[in-house]
Amino acid sequence: MELPLELQIAIENEAASVPVKKIAALVKDLSDRYRMGRALPNGKFLNSTDYAIAYAAYRLPGTYAAIYSVLTKVKSLLPAYNPGTFLDIGAGPGTAMWGTVLIWPHLEELTLLEREECMINIGKRLASHSDLNLLREAKWIKADILHSENIQQYDLVVASYVLGELPIKNNDEFINKCWNSTRDMLVIIEPGTPEGFSRINRARDLLLKSGAKMIAPCPHNKICPIDDSDWCHFCQRISRSRLHRFVKGGELAYEDEKFSFVCMARNRTVDNRGIILRHPQIRKGYMSFKICTPEGLKNVTVTRKDRNLYRKARNLNWGSFI
Repeated sequence: MELPLELQIAIENEAASVPVKKIAALVKDLSDRYRMGRALPNGKFLNSTDYAIAYAAYRLPGTYAAIYSVLTKVKSLLPAYNPGTFLDIGAGPGTAMWGTVLIWPHLEELTLLEREECMINIGKRLASHSDLNLLREAKWIKADILHSENIQQYDLVVASYVLGELPIKNNDEFINKCWNSTRDMLVIIEPGTPEGFSRINRARDLLLKSGAKMIAPCPHNKICPIDDSDWCHFCQRISRSRLHRFVKGGELAYEDEKFSFVCMARNRTVDNRGIILRHPQIRKGYMSFKICTPEGLKNVTVTRKDRNLYRKARNLNWGSFI
């Protein structure tokens, strides 16, 4: 996977206004803050244009990869689903809308809720490089949903990598406000770590109690069968630009973004028979899969003797629906 070309060019144009070594230093500071949960005294993780540019160079590609991967999975389960309105809560530099419009090009309205002025400004500048009026004319709202009342409902709502930035005491309130702003479908994405999955699992439980219907990744509405020694997460590979490699101090031409997510709907249901939870184990003459099914976790082995099934199994990967 690669970033849309116009988005990559836009990020590089922004980065050209700041010495690259300064961006790398800001990236290190941001990385340390997020890893340690160490916000600034005002509760913010960034508060300047240079920090916003560093964030876009450092985190936007991986965030885009996760969001696009999740929404593609939703599209595969609901090919006829065609939302008209979209809300991104905690939008950052507007990452989610870039992938969303590729998957649902007939969207009529994009709304982005973001509390940091520097993020809104860079988000608008990035969007100005797009050929799509929909992106350039997206409606930005400077607000914190925790302090916002009477937010209207939208067909598709996305909240990506936000819960982990909030105090734990505010997580449930945030999830409820996201759900209250959802007319049809809500997607929440967090890092693919044990802590990120724990937040997703908590959101899943709260939403099910609120009457939400499970879309993905789970093929059931039961208690998650994964025990405390493991966690449900997925992975999307994305190409790295030269700038991205430099600011992250990496040499590989790609990175693997790991993420956990949940997608819930108000009235929709899907025929989800299971999802593969790990890379398939390929051995001589057989393949093994760990699958979450409506009946719980299963380890399934497909042998070469079953030619038709084996041929189909060769096309399955981590995160594939069966």
